[in-house]
Amino acid sequence: MASTSEIVIAFDLYGTLLSTESIAKELASHFGDEKAQSIAALWRRFQLEYTWRMNSMDLYKPFSEITNASLKHALAESSVTLSEEYIGSLMKAYDSLGTFPDVPPGLKIISSSPNISAYVFSNGTDSMVSSSVKKSPALSSHASVFKDLITVEEVRAYKPDPKVYQHLLKKVGKEKDAGRVWLVSGNPFDIVGARSVGMQAAWVDRKGGHHGEGGWTDQLGTLAAGGPTIIVDGVEGAVEGIRNWVEDNGSRK
Repeated sequence: MASTSEIVIAFDLYGTLLSTESIAKELASHFGDEKAQSIAALWRRFQLEYTWRMNSMDLYKPFSEITNASLKHALAESSVTLSEEYIGSLMKAYDSLGTFPDVPPGLKIISSSPNISAYVFSNGTDSMVSSSVKKSPALSSHASVFKDLITVEEVRAYKPDPKVYQHLLKKVGKEKDAGRVWLVSGNPFDIVGARSVGMQAAWVDRKGGHHGEGGWTDQLGTLAAGGPTIIVDGVEGAVEGIRNWVEDNGSRK
């Protein structure tokens, strides 16, 4: 039996709801599949690394600028170049990313579950996230599921800075009730960040090691506030898993 308790779920956007695979395919048209995969992986690595370095220096630049600069870093590291025009088209590709296959079924469950309040929670800028959600061919038809699109732009810091998660809690009206709010993310650093402020967290492990402690290898949780509350194989699994956990444990632990 599904729980009737209020459930608040915040979904990370890039890499959790939306797949950047199509961008790697665009890069492949220039560099071939193997090189493109390498550049795409470096781009993501530098994108995250830049946000953490900016946090450490107490500096902020919009995520769109960080994404642009980290792509140029990845290209330079790979000893290749692209024109500014093509770099611009890659940035624009963020507006039309596809979802992972498990996303639409999960959002459909939410649309028929009045006790679940869903939000997008992203490092992206307000305009970047709004465009990505509303222009994505696969996600736009489900955009009404989300009560709000919450970004870090107002806070001027990036995940996993505690200020970012506290901003989320304030936006969803749970400043003093973090244990009632769930983060769903495919990023271990995001999971540990949410747990460090007392939130619940479902880690999306699409590589298939989600049974038990299977694929979770991040050890920072042992030094901070622990790892994920639950491990799931996708967004549909996250929604079902969260409902089951709340049913078994109450709205918080």
